[in-house]
Amino acid sequence: MAPEPAPGRTMVPLVPALVMLGLVAGAHGDSKPVFIKVPEDQTGLSGGVASFVCQATGEPKPRITWMKKGKKVSSQRFEVIEFDDGAGSVLRIQPLRVQRDEAIYECTATNSLGEINTSAKLSVLE
Repeated sequence: MAPEPAPGRTMVPLVPALVMLGLVAGAHGDSKPVFIKVPEDQTGLSGGVASFVCQATGEPKPRITWMKKGKKVSSQRFEVIEFDDGAGSVLRIQPLRVQRDEAIYECTATNSLGEINTSAKLSVLE
């Protein structure tokens, strides 16, 4: 049998009260980025094409950036195609060059709560 509340007081069931506290006390759903798709190592042919895909989830929605040797990728042969409002990205390299493009490509997902990194290696054959 449940205890009787003191005169003039109302008993609040514990579970709904905790749920309500969670909703009020900042459970806005904010979360650090988490990868849901990571780039995979690839081997391409000189003159061909390579594409890496990277996607993350989090709140606020993370932004994806690509780096090569510590620098943001930039070249007319590099194309970055965003999807999912920037939380997903495809890095496309064309045409591939043997020594110039062989490298580790790093995908970074960033939001106001954090930053995570993953990488993939590109090898290019003659």
